[in-house]
Amino acid sequence: MTNIHSTLQVEKKSTIVPMVILTLLFFILGFVTWLNGPLIPFFELACELTSSQAYFVTFAFYIAYFVMAVPSSYIIEKVGYKNGISLGLLIIAAGAFMFYPAASSRTFLLFLLALFVMGTGLAVLQTASNPYVVVIGPRESAAARISVLGIANKLAGFVAPIVLTVLVLSNMQDFTADKIALMDEAAKTSALNSLALQLQTPYLYMGLIITVLALMVKFSPLPEIDLDEEGNVSNLSVFKQIKNAFQHPQLVLGVITLMLYLSAEVLAGDSIGAFGKQLGVYGEEGNFYLKLTSFTMSAMVIGYILGIVLIPKYVSQVTALKVSGMLGLVLVLAIVLISPKIMIALPGSPNIPVVIFLVALLGLANALCWPAIWPMALQDLGGYTKIGSAILIMGIIGGAVFPLFYGMITESINSANLAKNMQDVSKSGNQLAYLMLLPSYAMILFYAVKGHKYRKWNS
Repeated sequence: MTNIHSTLQVEKKSTIVPMVILTLLFFILGFVTWLNGPLIPFFELACELTSSQAYFVTFAFYIAYFVMAVPSSYIIEKVGYKNGISLGLLIIAAGAFMFYPAASSRTFLLFLLALFVMGTGLAVLQTASNPYVVVIGPRESAAARISVLGIANKLAGFVAPIVLTVLVLSNMQDFTADKIALMDEAAKTSALNSLALQLQTPYLYMGLIITVLALMVKFSPLPEIDLDEEGNVSNLSVFKQIKNAFQHPQLVLGVITLMLYLSAEVLAGDSIGAFGKQLGVYGEEGNFYLKLTSFTMSAMVIGYILGIVLIPKYVSQVTALKVSGMLGLVLVLAIVLISPKIMIALPGSPNIPVVIFLVALLGLANALCWPAIWPMALQDLGGYTKIGSAILIMGIIGGAVFPLFYGMITESINSANLAKNMQDVSKSGNQLAYLMLLPSYAMILFYAVKGHKYRKWNS
């Protein structure tokens, strides 16, 4: 095992170039991923959806990770890690191009198909790129390296909603639900068609840029890696590899933890805009709620910076995960208990409820979970690291299912309040539904304290 581990480490002097390339890739990954948040209220309006139907945006995007994770591992087995990254980028670009016909027809199902294709490309990209981060340097500093990539990812998440809002959705004050409701059928159809068409140009350019990046990676000096140099695993079928990988409790519990953590990360980033809209955080231009995802991303960037500074010199990645779990539990309880009528005034911004800032601070609790869970779950897997990585990617299904549940719970509570003529109710379903995240942070805390230590199921 020692020999295998040592052969997996790329020489230190060759770490810089791969990290630069991976940082750029994770920025692109973040930009694509965190556009989903502002798209949820956008599609709710443009495609005339209910609030729960709008959350199929995240479902279509993240379910692709679950469906395509193991096939992605098979693809990478055939083409290699470097070519796998290029292929993943090309698939993402194809999904971006699909936004053009989807916007022309204003068909929600076509938008969902485009998002699924983009999610498929990201599944291939994640499966290929994440093992790089673990093996190109010392394992004990893997969380710090992942934090560097996390900053790129979340900086993109900070930029993406602002760019989309400024370049595409700057005229949302002309498309409020109240104004649309006053239009006759022909005028409404024309207005909504015009709104949907605003997505065509940015996604077309995005597809072109990602295509160029795929070609750059193809001809880059990014080294190929071999996680099974002794050939003990590659000769086994994928199903046999999965069965054997499930003999490792740290991996299985890591997948469960990752799934629940992703539910918290995606909800914190993608629901805050709809929550802000429900609380009336419109601003002068009527679109401020679309920018709230950037608040969550800012908190995550702060968390990643802390990870780079503190891990592993001052704080172990295990301790960081413990703190993340405890902070998440405290924040969820505060979100549900605090009145949405308590406001904070920011210069140049509308008054913002304190509870919105608490949702954004979930980004701080979430920031170090991914960097910590990955190396813990893959530790001591040897040749099963590749399939273990694919199985971990399947855990991203949490980002698909839980936001959908959140939308259903929110709609159910709000409908019940409306039916009882409780318009003056102090807390909406949007706020109370965050209680569903308590099990997520409880599992994160358990995995940090005990779950990652298991090596046998009967121990």
